[in-house]
Formats: sequence, C-alpha cells, structure tokens
Amino acid sequence: MSIDRYEEGLRIRREVNGDDVVDQILRETDEFSRPIQDLVTEYCWGEIWGRPGLDRRSRSILNIGMLAAMNRPDALAGHIRSGLVNGLTSVEIRECLLQVAVYAGMPAGLAAFKVARDVLPDFD
Repeated sequence: MSIDRYEEGLRIRREVNGDDVVDQILRETDEFSRPIQDLVTEYCWGEIWGRPGLDRRSRSILNIGMLAAMNRPDALAGHIRSGLVNGLTSVEIRECLLQVAVYAGMPAGLAAFKVARDVLPDFD
C-alpha cells in the first residue's frame, strides 16, 4: 500500500463524503473488511479521484450514471449526496437519471429516481 496515495485518498474521501460518514465507515471496519476499505481509500479515492484529468463534479456525474445503471441503490445514495457537495444541482442529478432511464432501461431509471427522492432536499 502506498501511504501517500492512501492519505491523499482519505483526504479526498473526507472532503467529498464528510468526516461523519467516513468516520462511521472506519468505525464499522473490522479486521475482515479492512483490506477492502484500504483498497477503496487508496485506489478509488487516492488514485482515481485524485487524478487531474476530471474535476470532482464530472466524476460525480459519471458515478451517479454508472451506479444508477447498475442498480446499486446504497452506493447511488452516497454519490448523490457527494454530487451535491461537488456542485451538482437537483436538476442536474435529475437529468443524469433521465439519461440513465433512456440508455440503461426504465427499471434502472425508476429505481434511481426513488433513491434520489429519498436523498435530495426538497425539490422546487
């Protein structure tokens, strides 16, 4: 494990998800699950989110679309929250999910909208 990449990943993970969320994840990490959390922190957050080629807003759009298309509601909810932190609006998130519905199928789109309604602040 690269300590520098892990530390960078932890910093980015905290900035995007918030200290409370990351602290809860780390509290719930045990000896069995530690390797996967280390991998997520070092590679997802440190290596990929830390790359300069895309801004965080763009990475959030990609993740929302992919997770919605793959019907991963728990991860989708977290990345919708992160998307808001990264500057996405509720309207932009809605547009991402409409795109998913057309390209990945209505069941995926409908499920993603259900997740988003539970996560997003009141929509005007």
